[in-house]
Amino acid sequence: MDKSKIKKIVLAYSGGLDTSIIIPWLKENYNNPEIIAVAGDVGQNDELEGLEEKAIKTGASKLYIEDLTDEMVDDVIIPSMQMGASYEQYLLGTAFARPIIGKRLVEIAKKENADAICHGCTGKGNDQVRFELAIKRFAPDMPIIAPWREWDIKGRDEEIDYAEKHNVPLKISRETNYSKDKNLWHLSHEGLDLEDPANEPQYEKPGFLEMGVSPLAAPDKATYVTIDFEKGVPVAVDGEKMKASDVIRKLNKLGGENGIGLLDIVENRLVGMKDRGVYETPGGTILYKAHQLLEMITLDKDTAHMKTKLAVDFADLLYNGKWFSPLREALSAFVTKSQEYVTGTVKLKLYKGNIITSSITSPHSLYSEDLVTFEESSYDQTNATGFINLWGLPDTVLALREQGKL
Repeated sequence: MDKSKIKKIVLAYSGGLDTSIIIPWLKENYNNPEIIAVAGDVGQNDELEGLEEKAIKTGASKLYIEDLTDEMVDDVIIPSMQMGASYEQYLLGTAFARPIIGKRLVEIAKKENADAICHGCTGKGNDQVRFELAIKRFAPDMPIIAPWREWDIKGRDEEIDYAEKHNVPLKISRETNYSKDKNLWHLSHEGLDLEDPANEPQYEKPGFLEMGVSPLAAPDKATYVTIDFEKGVPVAVDGEKMKASDVIRKLNKLGGENGIGLLDIVENRLVGMKDRGVYETPGGTILYKAHQLLEMITLDKDTAHMKTKLAVDFADLLYNGKWFSPLREALSAFVTKSQEYVTGTVKLKLYKGNIITSSITSPHSLYSEDLVTFEESSYDQTNATGFINLWGLPDTVLALREQGKL
């Protein structure tokens, strides 16, 4: 890449530690180009406060704040939830936002006639892949700048040193310098004491959790919630109609108050290393559970089992940055068809980190009390004799061969 030809750069900007110092670093190392910062609003709320002032103060010429929340929810989160996709228990919070942000980066770069797109992802993580695959899908010839793969900064302490030297304001200290990612769906925590899996997360420490409370601090009384679905899409909470993003907001509040959705795992990153992360996903955990319960009575066995198998592949594609791939699109078509009869209401009881099933109802239920009852029913139990004889015929033939009777 000829740095002298890079006159205008679009930067994926969050205002966090990495992207805050990237603006002055680009100015110093790329012949003082114009920096256009782009922040994707994916529901991180307070993290957007004062962002424009900070971006301009540190050297950007302008800041776009793009409202991408509903697009992320409707186009990525809901289809993934319908599939039941999770990656090693992780409900894909960071991965949900990246393809949508990456696509918008390209749109703004084209609008601004930018010479390159820059991101603040490290060379160790998954996000560099997610961003760059989205960029390559919509602008295959666009140069991509990844400072973490260029500069001589070795870690987050040195990043803070650089920020202090260049008068870049930070909201963190060296003691609270967790690597976090927040959006409507989740909040992730990595780094510091969490880098050692032997250390217990400080759930009870004030300020550690942001989307909810520890189960130990949750109320001693259970909270009931009902969720209505239409064709696999959540449409109401406690009888109140609302769009899907507002469903998540409502469930985040209820789940957070009851200590729901904490996950502590060591996951296998795409780049080959294991990484320990602590995740807060209160509303998403409730939504996944409610949808799964509704499918138990509305999906036929073959579709349900196939969907469970494909969910692993779907989650891998999303986690590994291949959202805009033909295979993912084909799997989404399968998911959409599978949701044709996933309509109904699920009632749950939330209590100290637990989600307890209360009731499931659907106008399209495949559950028949008449068929399954232990009492008198229309089912003819003598039919089982012929079924078992045919189903067990291969085993019978094997036994006959072993006994020399064939």
